[in-house]
Amino acid sequence: MKTHLSVNINKIATIRNSRGGNIPDVVEAAIRIQGFGADGITVHPRPDERHIRRSDVYELKKVITTEFNIEGNPTERFIQLITDVRPEQVTLVPDAHDAITSNQGWDTVTYKSFLSDVVKEFKKYNIRVSIFVDPVVKMVEAAAETGADRVELYTEPYASAYPLNPQKAVAPYVEAANVALKCGLAVNAGHDLNLQNLRFLKQNIPFLAEVSIGHALISDALYLGLENTVKAYKACLQDS
Repeated sequence: MKTHLSVNINKIATIRNSRGGNIPDVVEAAIRIQGFGADGITVHPRPDERHIRRSDVYELKKVITTEFNIEGNPTERFIQLITDVRPEQVTLVPDAHDAITSNQGWDTVTYKSFLSDVVKEFKKYNIRVSIFVDPVVKMVEAAAETGADRVELYTEPYASAYPLNPQKAVAPYVEAANVALKCGLAVNAGHDLNLQNLRFLKQNIPFLAEVSIGHALISDALYLGLENTVKAYKACLQDS
C-alpha cells in the first residue's frame, strides 16, 4: 500500500516570521514541495500565529494541487477556518494555546462526545477527519466511535526509543494500528519521524496511509536541498 508523504511547512513560516517580510515564501515553498513529489502539504496554525498564519492558510488553498491537511485544536475559530477553507483533511490535535509543539494525543474516552460533534460538523463539508492519538488501544477504539475516518498516531515516543530498541519502540504502534484497521480507521502517523526511523515504521505498519513530517524534513533540507530531501523521505516509504 502506498503511504503518502505530507510535508509540514510550519518551520518555513517560522524562519519567515523571524525577520518579517515574506522570505522564505511559504506559498512558493508549497508549490515546489509538491513539484518535488510530496503527496500533500500540512500546516498547523496556532492562535498566536508564531509560524503559519490564518492568512497563509487561505493563500495556500489556492495553490495546493495534492492534498491539504490542516491540524489544530478545534476551537470555534479553528472550526470556522476549516469550514471556510475546506481542506481534504483536518487533523484534530489537543494542543494548549501555548504549546511549543504537539506533545500528546486526545483522551478520546473523556472527550468522545465533543469530538463526535466536531467530526459531524466537518463531515457536512465532506472533509476527512483524523484524530491525533497516543498508541493506546482504548483511545483508538474510542476515536472510531466518534465517526472519524482516521487516527494519527503520535510518534514522538517511538522516535525517542528507536535508537536503543527499534522493535520495542514500534510494538505499541503496531498493536494500535492493527486495532484501528479492525475498527475501520485508516492510520496516519506523525511527530519526530526522520530519515533514520521512518522506513522501519513503514515496514512494521505496511498499511500506513500517511505520514506528516515537518521539523526533521526541513532541517535535512538545509544539508541536502529541498528536492533531494523530499525524494529521500519518499524513498523511505517505498514498500520493502
